[in-house]
Amino acid sequence: MTSPANTHSPLEVDYLVIGAGAMGMAFVDTLLSETDATVAIVDRYSQPGGHWTVAYPFVRLHQPSAFYGVSSKTLGTGAIDATGPNAGLHELATSDEVLDYFDRVMRDTFLASGRVHYFPMSSFDDLATAGSGSESPGTQRFRSQVTGAITEVVVRRRVVDATYQNVTVPAMVPPRYEIADGVEVVTPNALTTLSSPWARFTVVGAGKTGIDVCLWLLERGVDPDAISWITPRDAWLLDRARIQPRKPDAPQTGDGGMWMAGALQTESIDEILLGFEAIGMVMRIDPEVTPRAYRCATVTRTELESLRRIRNIVRHGKVRRIEPDSIVFDEITLPAHPDTLYIDCTADGLERRPTVPIFDGHRITLQPVIPCQQVFSAALAAHVEAAYPDDATRNTLCAPSPHPDSAQDLLGYGIEIAERTALWSGDADLLAWLHTSRSVITFPDAVDPERQARMTALVGQLREKFAGILAWDAAIV
Repeated sequence: MTSPANTHSPLEVDYLVIGAGAMGMAFVDTLLSETDATVAIVDRYSQPGGHWTVAYPFVRLHQPSAFYGVSSKTLGTGAIDATGPNAGLHELATSDEVLDYFDRVMRDTFLASGRVHYFPMSSFDDLATAGSGSESPGTQRFRSQVTGAITEVVVRRRVVDATYQNVTVPAMVPPRYEIADGVEVVTPNALTTLSSPWARFTVVGAGKTGIDVCLWLLERGVDPDAISWITPRDAWLLDRARIQPRKPDAPQTGDGGMWMAGALQTESIDEILLGFEAIGMVMRIDPEVTPRAYRCATVTRTELESLRRIRNIVRHGKVRRIEPDSIVFDEITLPAHPDTLYIDCTADGLERRPTVPIFDGHRITLQPVIPCQQVFSAALAAHVEAAYPDDATRNTLCAPSPHPDSAQDLLGYGIEIAERTALWSGDADLLAWLHTSRSVITFPDAVDPERQARMTALVGQLREKFAGILAWDAAIV
């Protein structure tokens, strides 16, 4: 799929967007809705969707489809799942549904506008310098991965990097450990084409992908005792039932004052997180193990009970080498069953990148503004680009947030949301936009200045009290 333009002749556009993944698509959609800008999109894959194009076939969103995708077009039908572990909750799109959705957005909205030129299967290799600082983006070049033809694009306003988050899935990167001859290690993609059974399965990796693989094996009748799960760090998990579109008549408060006031009465991060657990904000797989990670993964309570059926959870840090009869960790070597299929789930889908200013001269670098809410953050960046006159204001409204990784980042996650709520609520126009944005998970219907002042004070007290142990800001440069 390409635009009608002659892709071998110089092209002039307002914005050159690198990457047609979820963030790039969300940015362009809002830009088209709110401006008359023209856009060229360059992407290395054959269709829009980014990492979804190589994801494992049984992957689903971990949040409701209603919150995902571009603002102008709803993903899914808004249905409530009637069966399965997500029963009673809003539908979760499959990878095929996500890819079909982005394909239709590209064809029916972007290309149909006449203002977008799309170049799939193309490489843009000069991102480190393109549009950086105060220099004009000028003429940029990219190369077709099919023909080798070079296309020149004159960029009037900005180069937009929608690839900076470097999202990876197992099919994109090799395992992070050595594999001896005679050991079978596959990505989750290979599971749906298995032609013969295995005596045992070992899942390597504790993140969202590892959770998905464990649940997939259990749903297909694998004996829980035939599954080993290597989890370098247990993670706090979000209850998906708490992350649902609200009913039309339900008030939306966004009030974090209660948990913040409670957190100030504690003396450690662990106490705060146990308090979160007590009120149902987070869950853990093993009640006897205190999680040391948080990566924004969600599960239902039904899925949590299924995961708890796996009793052989291996907690000895990262794998260094797998032999036919053993697994080597940093400080221990454990025996392994020879008839074992290993499923590698160690790709860092939510890499903790150093944050940089989103708006920088003739360059925009898309990053999360609300942790783990990439598509909302990209749409917000496009709105702020269109509606505000200078980069200082834009960067104040869109200060980037690094992806959470450790358990203490869960506190940082809450603080970031509270700070953003207070900041954005002080801007009536932005507040009105937030109330129309489809990808906003929670935000107050109305602003109470007294409550906002109280929350701002609480945030300041929390930052001061836990400054010595909060690692949340460590990645910001």
